[in-house]
Amino acid sequence: MDRAEAPAGRLPVVVVGAGAMGGEWLRMLARSAFAEPVGVVDLDVDLATRTVASIGLTDAAVGSSLADVVERSGARAVINVTVPQAHRVVNEEAMRAGLPVLCEKPLAPTVAEALRQVALADLTGGLLMASQSRRYFRHLAAFRDATASLGALGAVHAQFFHEDHEPGFREQMAHPLLVDMSVHHFDMLRYLTADEPVSVRCASWNPPWSWFAGDAAATATFDLASGARFVYSGSRCTPGLQTSWNADWHIYAERGAAHWDGDHLVEADAVGVAVGDGVEVGDTSEGIEGALEEFVGAVATGRTPQNEVRTNVMTLAMVEGAIRSSERGDDQVVLAELLEESLAQAIVDEKSDDVVELLRSWPSAAEAIATPPWGTAPQPVLHASGGAR
Repeated sequence: MDRAEAPAGRLPVVVVGAGAMGGEWLRMLARSAFAEPVGVVDLDVDLATRTVASIGLTDAAVGSSLADVVERSGARAVINVTVPQAHRVVNEEAMRAGLPVLCEKPLAPTVAEALRQVALADLTGGLLMASQSRRYFRHLAAFRDATASLGALGAVHAQFFHEDHEPGFREQMAHPLLVDMSVHHFDMLRYLTADEPVSVRCASWNPPWSWFAGDAAATATFDLASGARFVYSGSRCTPGLQTSWNADWHIYAERGAAHWDGDHLVEADAVGVAVGDGVEVGDTSEGIEGALEEFVGAVATGRTPQNEVRTNVMTLAMVEGAIRSSERGDDQVVLAELLEESLAQAIVDEKSDDVVELLRSWPSAAEAIATPPWGTAPQPVLHASGGAR
């Protein structure tokens, strides 16, 4: 199924989580040609009821039990919009029930917890996809095309500076920038190039005027496999000269340079590379709508989507590596070592015997995530997103 073409019938889905982000998903689903919200699950049933009523989803089943709501609604897939700490529990219940899952980022708080979900996906044969919604942005796709014309990479720079007031769990996080926003930018780096990160040095801190409890600012330098560098700096509490939510990007390479302002300006300074302001790159959907359409397409066709659980692990490794480096005083963290340490921790933490047995059978974490076994058709050519988180 082509992502730009709606299926014959909308996929019936249950949304787990009725908070602010859950409401955003439900509003999008209410108008979607690809999926239909037939149920909402939340521990706070009153909140779920109010959210459903406010959107006009009068026929949607509501409750605190995923199994109960799925049974009453006839849902055939789950969209997990709970807080990150609850992601694995919801994903496991859905996948053991035979339901494919589209899970909001981050897929897990740690790489160890993500690896446990990789093993569960192997065991159940089910689809678990992370919604890294900022991959689905037309101008990011144009920037990637320009980058591909520049030859060998020298350096990639991204800057994110914003004044972000979001009362709730984000303002209480230990690393609100790295975990909740930089995860997007790190994932976009992996979308832009085929050059995977190898190691990282990072420093994070909280400016004295910050309204966040944890570190709302950071700088990080990643060594890439080719020898190039990814240089990142960001803050969630900068009141002036703010960048796009997608960050501001510069790429320097063998045959020239390219820039994307994170919104609509893509430009290149290189012979034979013609891009510019307002570049047209198609009519594909952006943001969470783009992630949904790819998920529905994967369910319908069996093809492996972007950010299937295995491919998303390295994005989480970038985040956790940056946090480890910062907490160790800007020491270098090698991501391959982090992966194997995380596999050992996953074996210790896991309580299900079948998952533990599979984790123990892996030659290494790197080999386990190298080739996604889910899906049989070729991976689609996709665009990326600047929509809401």
